[in-house]
Amino acid sequence: MSNGGGGAGASSSTHLLDLLEEPIPGVGTYDDFHTIDWVREKCKDRERHRKINSKKKESAWEFTKTLAGVIDIVADWMNDLKEGVCLSAMWFNHEQCCWDSNETTFAERDKCPQWKTWAELILGQAEGPGSYIMNYFMFTFWALSFAFLAVSLVKVFAPYACGSGIPEVITYIDQTSSSNRFYLILEFLDNVHGLSLGKEGPLVHVACCCGNIFSYLFPKYSKNEAKKREVLSAASAAGVSVAFGAPIGGVLFSLEEVSYYFPLKTLWRSFFAALVAAFVLRSINPFGNSRLVLFYVEYHTPWYLFELFPFILLGVFGGLWGSTRFGKYPVLEVITVAAITAIVAFPNPYTRQNTSELIKELFTDCGPLESSQLCQYRSQMNGSQAYSEGSDAAATPGVYSAMWQLSLALVFKIIMTIFTFGLKVPSGLFIPSMAIGAIAGRIVGIAVEQLAYYHHDWFLFREWCEVGADCITPGLYAMVGAAACLGGVTRMTVSLVVIVFELTGGLEYIVPLMAAVMTSKWVGDAFGREGIYEAHIRLNGYPFLDAKEEFTHTTLAREVMRPRRNDPPLAVLTQDDMTLAELQNIISQTSCNGFPVIVSKESQRLVGFALRRDITIAIENARRKQEGIMLNSRVYFTQHAPTLPADSPRPLKLRSILDMSPFTVTDHTPMEIVVDIFRKLGLRQCLVTHNGRLLGIITKKDILRHMAQMANQDPESIMFN
Repeated sequence: MSNGGGGAGASSSTHLLDLLEEPIPGVGTYDDFHTIDWVREKCKDRERHRKINSKKKESAWEFTKTLAGVIDIVADWMNDLKEGVCLSAMWFNHEQCCWDSNETTFAERDKCPQWKTWAELILGQAEGPGSYIMNYFMFTFWALSFAFLAVSLVKVFAPYACGSGIPEVITYIDQTSSSNRFYLILEFLDNVHGLSLGKEGPLVHVACCCGNIFSYLFPKYSKNEAKKREVLSAASAAGVSVAFGAPIGGVLFSLEEVSYYFPLKTLWRSFFAALVAAFVLRSINPFGNSRLVLFYVEYHTPWYLFELFPFILLGVFGGLWGSTRFGKYPVLEVITVAAITAIVAFPNPYTRQNTSELIKELFTDCGPLESSQLCQYRSQMNGSQAYSEGSDAAATPGVYSAMWQLSLALVFKIIMTIFTFGLKVPSGLFIPSMAIGAIAGRIVGIAVEQLAYYHHDWFLFREWCEVGADCITPGLYAMVGAAACLGGVTRMTVSLVVIVFELTGGLEYIVPLMAAVMTSKWVGDAFGREGIYEAHIRLNGYPFLDAKEEFTHTTLAREVMRPRRNDPPLAVLTQDDMTLAELQNIISQTSCNGFPVIVSKESQRLVGFALRRDITIAIENARRKQEGIMLNSRVYFTQHAPTLPADSPRPLKLRSILDMSPFTVTDHTPMEIVVDIFRKLGLRQCLVTHNGRLLGIITKKDILRHMAQMANQDPESIMFN
């Protein structure tokens, strides 16, 4: 029987070969941790639109991120479990336990008969050295237990759940990665082990995990990796929305920090997802204060022009903090760091309490209803200790004692955050950085406040501050310091200012926030332009091409392409004169993700590009569905089968998996243009030609190695995960 000739035999063969023209399951997908081809995915989406133009479209944007509210509630309960339990309802945290109590006092509003410390339960006494030691021991025990459980789950079930997850999300949106269902379980343990970490960063990762899972319910997103990335962009916006109660800031965060590809339609979809997430969080009311955020504050005193100087100083502090390089430590050190943290943190009330509660206390403006030690000012009317209407009064020894404790807490937070971030537990840097900035800001705010009180005749204060007037708000300094430190670490600008603005609800304080954030960014950039997420992407070896990094060199495409001089020739496929054995031999001997297809070895004229994964799946599918496929079967990528001898086995047609329009550049194309093309089009690879003849190939990893070489680094030392 003749294959490729005329007559009935040829018709029968053609009919069998047409089976391969149907969509092959698995073709067009990607292996884990492989870069996706944005151009190819956009073409697939346009083809999908043509087929279903008259059908009803599904939408995955209506899924909300209600899990964040549950995480907040459970995390607060587990954090208070280190100090005691509620006898009336075991599932209540400390604050909820005392809501209905009528036996609390103004000075000790957090003490009620329903809430029992571990010393009261075990020893039967609330005061004395024995009770203090028992509470100390139980605090350390629970912190070590939660830390051990978290690191054990990470090690056994979810190795990629460690860290904040935002570097992984940024790289995920650029390339294919594997999600981990156990990450959602691990998030409940975050921020309850006493380490200097936060849960707000991982909430973005959790939201993206949910978005990735839900995308598989809809073929529109599950079969197209580019559309799935749009879901993840919206999910990251929803994650910030539920973490900070800032829907608009969440959208800007996704646009500024996370998204590699952000079309206009994704903007309003992200806004809708963030809006729904904020609405659901408000309905759950996890903080019990009818607010979206735990540390919502309102300031009633305007800021004055002379305060820009201390605000800018806080920005400098934030930039210096952001230039600090965080270390990475193995799993075994988690327990050691947790033990040191718990032992050192317990004696100081500002390091013992939950970090979010600490930020809330530092942000709060002193008033008649505040019993914090930071608000113990001396009334001007009778000289006795009282809670005056304005905070601009003489500070009592209680305030100075609190400032010393805050100074120690600042040193402790800085040291422990440096040693803690990078441990193998789910962790975020948002809240620890905000806490460090808030502590520094509150200290500066109290210092400026006391200067204005005792030296109101100075030229700085004489024009704005009247005697006895309330013109300095220390809580505002804490808010500005928190924004400055977070901006210095992440290098965020617009989204950060909007997030903090939504936290406070005060448009009047936009200028101080902008001044501090921009100063922190400038100072941080002076030490290095990398933010913490970009630094972790580089340290983890993720092949990410940062759009913020400029390429200013004058190299050409032929200097970067492979193969280089002394390299083996580029592995290519010919369009119609290879056998299946030769094709499988090329696949087994190389590790390339794809192969250029040429007319012949002599002409080197480019025909198209075929992915390794698609070729493997197509061969397995043909052997399963079609008889007669042998090792000496001819493989062809053309429209019609080549003319073969009558005794030849049935040929294998692979034209359906061939990309007929691969992106190509000439060998004289400047690399500046090539890099810009890779960034804006999201290319996976680019072929280099000269007068239509194939010369080589450039991949994203080749560009990253070339950029490292231009930065005087060894390109072979760049390892990719």
